[in-house]
Amino acid sequence: MLSIDGISARYGGVRALDNVSFKVDEGEILALIGGNGAGKTTLLNLISGILKPSLGRIIFQGEEISSLSPEKVVNRGIIQVPEGRHVFGPLTVRENLELGAYRRRGKKNRESIVNDFKYILELFPILEKRLKQRAETLSGGEQQMLAIGRALMGRPILLLLDEPTLGLAPLVVKEILSIIETLRKEGTTILLVEQNARAALRISDRAYVLETGKIRIRGKASDLLENEAVQKAYLG
Repeated sequence: MLSIDGISARYGGVRALDNVSFKVDEGEILALIGGNGAGKTTLLNLISGILKPSLGRIIFQGEEISSLSPEKVVNRGIIQVPEGRHVFGPLTVRENLELGAYRRRGKKNRESIVNDFKYILELFPILEKRLKQRAETLSGGEQQMLAIGRALMGRPILLLLDEPTLGLAPLVVKEILSIIETLRKEGTTILLVEQNARAALRISDRAYVLETGKIRIRGKASDLLENEAVQKAYLG
C-alpha cells in the first residue's frame, strides 16, 4: 500500500532521516519505535506532505506522492493524528468531528457522514456525552479520542498515529490501544509511531526501530519483543 524508498530529509539544518526504506501492507498495524529525535515524526510529516524529502520517493497505491500538498495527500486517503492531539479548542466536540468530514462534504455523502458520526460515538461513548462541550475543556484522553474520531470521519485508507498514548493515564492508554486494534480488525491500515515500545509491539503486526534517522532493526512485532537489543534499549 505504502512504500518509502530511500527517503532522506533535513529538519532545522540537521539530517533527520538518512536513506530510509520500508513498506506498509494493506490491513496491518506497522509500528515505528525509537527515542526522541529518531526521526519518527519527521517521517510521518513527510508522508503527510507537511515536509518534503531531499532524496527518495513516497509511493502510495502505486502513485508517487512525494511532492503533493497535505490537502492532496488527505484527498488520497492518508490522514494523520498528530502528536499532542491538536483539536480545535474553541469548537465543540460535534464541530470538531464534523470538520473531519470536510473533504467529503456534499449531498451524495450526507448519509454516509451521518452513519460515520454514529459509528464514532459508538467507538468513543464518552464523546456523545461531550458533544456540546468545547474541545479545550476535555481531558487529555478525551481529546485523544476526539482527535482519532475526527480523523476517522475522513474515512482514511491509511491512518497515521503519532504518539497516541503520550501523557495518558494507564487505563486510558489501554482503551486507546484497544480501539486501535479494533480499527485494524475493521479494515483500517495503521502506521503507528509510539515511544511506548512494549505496548506498540503487542498490538502491531510488524515493526521497525528507528535510531538517529536510520532503520536499525526490522521484523515481526512478536520477534522484536524477544529481541535482546530492543529489550535492552526500549523495553526496560
